[in-house]
Order: sequence, then C-alpha cells, then structure tokens
Amino acid sequence: MLVIVGTVRLPVENLGVARPAMERMVEASRAEPGCLLYAYAEDLFDPGLIRVTEIWADQTALDRHFAATHLAEWRAAWPVLGLGDRDLMLYETATSCAI
Repeated sequence: MLVIVGTVRLPVENLGVARPAMERMVEASRAEPGCLLYAYAEDLFDPGLIRVTEIWADQTALDRHFAATHLAEWRAAWPVLGLGDRDLMLYETATSCAI
C-alpha cells in the first residue's frame, strides 16, 4: 500500500474558483482502480492550506493515476489557481491497522 500525505497552498481569494476543480479531481481519482482513499481538506486555522491524503493499493495503481487525463488537467490549472508550496510525501506500508 502507498500513502501520500502533505499539503498544497492556494491564495485564499482563489478557493471558490479552485473548489470545483478540486472536486472533479477528487471524484475522478476516487473512481480509479486501486484508489483506497483520496481526500483534500482545507485547514481550519490556516486559510488556503489544503491537506492532501491519498492511499493507493500498489505502485501500478499510482502509476495509472499519474498518467490519468484528470491529473494532467488538474496540473494544468495550477498556474491559473495560484497553487503552490506543494509539500507531499510518499510512504510505503506493508499493512494497515486501526488504532
């Protein structure tokens, strides 16, 4: 299993414009084979900071995601939306457990 966690930043004034694009990205990603979790969440105390959480079944699923049309469209929108300060980390885990 592969876990991606981190943050991206958007100018606060662009959040309204970015939400529909983020929603399309999340919905399309969640529909991909091997996507176990895909979520964006706005930080309650730091406007414009978006927390990203993804869980993928395996590298093949993640590679398909990286090649997906909706990801290319999302990345193409970054300059217009002012998305920056990407800080994402990829972790590989053998198992998962409830804590």
